[in-house]
Amino acid sequence: MHNMDAPAAITNRPILAGSDVPLGATWDGSGTNFALFSAHATKVELCLFDNRGRREIERIELPEFTHQVWHGYLPDVRPGQLYGYRVHGPYAPEAGHRFNPNKLLLDPYALQHKGDLRWHDSLFGYKLNHDKADLSFDRRDSAFVMPKCVVVDTAHTWGGDIRPDVPWGRTVVYEAHVGGMTMGHDGIEQPLRGTFEGLADPRVIDHLVSLGVTSLELLPVQAFYDEGYLTEKNLVNWWGYSTLGFFAPAPRYLTPDGSLHEFKLMVRRLHEAGIEVIMDVVYNHTAEGSERGPTLSFRGIDNASYYTLADDPRYYFDTTGCGNSLNLRNSRVLQMVMDSLRYWVEECHVDGFRFDLATTLGRDRDHYSEHAIFLEAVRQDPILAGVKLIAEPWDTGPNGYQVGNFPPGWAEWNDSYRDTTRAYWKGDSGTLPKLASKLLGSADTFNHAGRRPWASVNFITAHDGFTLMDLVSYNDKHNEANGEDNRDGHSHNLSWNCGVEGETDDPGITALRDRQRRNLMATLLFSQGTPMLLMGDERGRSQGGNNNAYCQPGEMNWFGWEASERDEAFERFVRGLVRIRKTKGLFLAERYLHSGADARHNRFAKWLRPDGQRMEEGDWDNGISKAVGLLMHEHDTFLYMVLNASETDLDVYLPGGDKRRWSKLVDTLEGVADPKGRDRIDGGTVPLPARSMLLLETTGRG
Repeated sequence: MHNMDAPAAITNRPILAGSDVPLGATWDGSGTNFALFSAHATKVELCLFDNRGRREIERIELPEFTHQVWHGYLPDVRPGQLYGYRVHGPYAPEAGHRFNPNKLLLDPYALQHKGDLRWHDSLFGYKLNHDKADLSFDRRDSAFVMPKCVVVDTAHTWGGDIRPDVPWGRTVVYEAHVGGMTMGHDGIEQPLRGTFEGLADPRVIDHLVSLGVTSLELLPVQAFYDEGYLTEKNLVNWWGYSTLGFFAPAPRYLTPDGSLHEFKLMVRRLHEAGIEVIMDVVYNHTAEGSERGPTLSFRGIDNASYYTLADDPRYYFDTTGCGNSLNLRNSRVLQMVMDSLRYWVEECHVDGFRFDLATTLGRDRDHYSEHAIFLEAVRQDPILAGVKLIAEPWDTGPNGYQVGNFPPGWAEWNDSYRDTTRAYWKGDSGTLPKLASKLLGSADTFNHAGRRPWASVNFITAHDGFTLMDLVSYNDKHNEANGEDNRDGHSHNLSWNCGVEGETDDPGITALRDRQRRNLMATLLFSQGTPMLLMGDERGRSQGGNNNAYCQPGEMNWFGWEASERDEAFERFVRGLVRIRKTKGLFLAERYLHSGADARHNRFAKWLRPDGQRMEEGDWDNGISKAVGLLMHEHDTFLYMVLNASETDLDVYLPGGDKRRWSKLVDTLEGVADPKGRDRIDGGTVPLPARSMLLLETTGRG
């Protein structure tokens, strides 16, 4: 056990007691209050740096310790000041403590970081390659390779900013990456490409508006850095699921010398276009990793408080697969997460959050509960009551798969929807019963406690996995560029290359791939629930078969602004689907449309065989059927969706026989998406080719 009490640098700067609230560095117009939580520290030193962050100019011991918070007030410290902390206390990993004042630490409440994290052995609290491993102690100063915190003036002129407040039933989510969305746009000035300001460009926003997107879900934008093992391979942490600052924007998305105002500008411009901003947030773990990881912030401030430790406190109880799990049962850690969420909503006008590995947030070690302290805190919070909350409802720990088990008010990523829809259009047998459930909002999973169909976030593709184009172009993953001998990424992709692996000029295969893309996209947008599109799928973006492109900084992860005629045709098709979805109330149902009649609301759904007869139990369970019709009715509108994943052309009998005149809205063989219904069918039968689907509409009483 080591106790380090290096003498503080001599300073004549006056420091007052200040306050233990709020936490962080708070400028009040004349000076700055510094407050840092650490229950087990013995001393905290505030380190001030020159404006380039290269030289530590003063080291000041915080004079007060109140309610486990170290604090002090400096009258003449103004916005722009760079700072960090050195925290003293026991270095006793076997007891869960890892204090090392030789390591400069980032303030968990810092509102901005400046500079990059440069990987160096001095970042570690122990001596690398020492016989005692992390029980050893490293005395090197890490300040020269650490980013610095910035004192920030949060004042911003929002003007008449109005939140879009898109109802859940009308929500269409678009998952995008700040950098990837604009890096390949030649019309955006070079310094703005890949930044928040680049994303605020009118041409980018116009694209989202034309597509019909209502809610832009951004991959992590809270401060994160590239891991050492990636930089050694000239790769990067592209996705950003390794947060180091829950209040600070990622420096890589700011312009040189930029600030939080650029993020706020982006939000305001998106709001002006009627588009919500949803942040993908990572509160389940931090960038510090396992006990073998670096000491950058939380570990050196109060390891035993911030992290869930194992029975042997030298190690971490990890349910994330990333080396550690935040300890949300500690009231101060819970406060940090809640303060962070409220900050992004109140100060930055964010409209919602998608929570990475959200099961970890509802855990007490092995046990998940929808009444966990974090989930209960969110449920009662008046600030968060008005924003969208989306869970990734699984983690890597025991009983980690919790789809359908989050509290009322939450939506959840539905990976079962993804897998079932992929398997069905791939042609797998026995998928029809599951598909039927997914088309009607996965009621078997989500219809409890007053939850609504929108609780199921339906998706075919996401950042993690194949793009839509790759899903129909590759049977196997091709992740060699990641430097892990193709061992990384999922192997069970439920993909089908339509006959040739990868790119091809064969017109027959190209046509089949385009039809499969239309089938998958139409199924997604005509299912009840909340649809989520992946950036670039509307334009055929490919990652060359890489299904785990988390570390690839190049064009593989960029949106393709130069579109071919083929890409433009598919984008027009997607725009048409979204437009139809938004104009047909049956797709926007706020309540479940079950099979059978709902006389109270004059609604019903019927499952029909291609011959027009009702589906019976044997039709669902024979393991052979790959075609089905869904007849939906509300008031005087009938929609008939017919899907055929078989390799056989069919003739489909239309409900109502020759008495009804139907309008063809969508035909995935021809790519028709005509909301005005110019294509008329006078009852009887209609051809349904192999691997295609139709959407038809008629009006009048049943």
